[in-house]
Amino acid sequence: MKQSFSRLFGFSEKNNDSELSENEEVKQLAIKDIVPNRFQPRTLFDEERIAELAQTIRTHGVIQPIVVRIRDDKYELIAGERRWRAVTSLGWETIPAIVKEFNDSQTASIALIENLQREGLTAIEEAVAYAKLIELHELTQESLAQRLGKGQSTIANKLRLLHLPESVQTAILNREISERHARALIVLKENQAQEDIMQMIIDEHLNVKQTEERVRAYFAAEEESKEEAPKKKKATRKSYPKDMRIAMNTIRQSVDLVAKSGLQVDTDEEDNDEFYQFTIRIPKK
Repeated sequence: MKQSFSRLFGFSEKNNDSELSENEEVKQLAIKDIVPNRFQPRTLFDEERIAELAQTIRTHGVIQPIVVRIRDDKYELIAGERRWRAVTSLGWETIPAIVKEFNDSQTASIALIENLQREGLTAIEEAVAYAKLIELHELTQESLAQRLGKGQSTIANKLRLLHLPESVQTAILNREISERHARALIVLKENQAQEDIMQMIIDEHLNVKQTEERVRAYFAAEEESKEEAPKKKKATRKSYPKDMRIAMNTIRQSVDLVAKSGLQVDTDEEDNDEFYQFTIRIPKK
């Protein structure tokens, strides 16, 4: 797969492969002279996995050299950041490396492609990688999908996540919510609504189906607000905060689902000064 990616993105095997070609050699570079790749799409590294890799390296050494380029009197990583982090954690002073000549576009593309071939990227990191490849190579979503061997809908769905508020994207990065949770939020047009329901997902440990129900309740509350707007002349009906309307509609939808299952459910709603009360009675027989 690596070779086909290299060819499809315009790199020759000679330039992209970490195997030695003419006039290249493995050098022992000082760890302190190596800096991370500015184009690295992976923002979170699993420290436990890095520690496991470090133990393997301690026993067997670095089997595959890292790949770097010279930039501003330092060596910038192109491939092998996990190995570099593992060796750094061991306190070693040097690491075997191959020095390549790549421009910014090539360096970014190789870093992105290398990471897309690995498991463990979050949906946001994957989306950022797709967006950067599209920009670097002036591709359409369809042509990128063809080069990566993926469906266009897969690329499109990932890229839509980048339109979510930064707080929601951060929650995906931190694995506090899943990609499917996030996709349920996309239909909401207001950033505040997306952030509010995201917080409900985290605080109440909502699954995807429950999240979709909250989104539907939000839209129901929105429709209720629109219907109440013309009636504000004498305010015959109290107006409730949006969060409260979402909660009330969620409870009503839940009661309806129970009633549809065949159970006889009686409910009363009472508006008090300090609270709104639901009374739900389910007969034992």
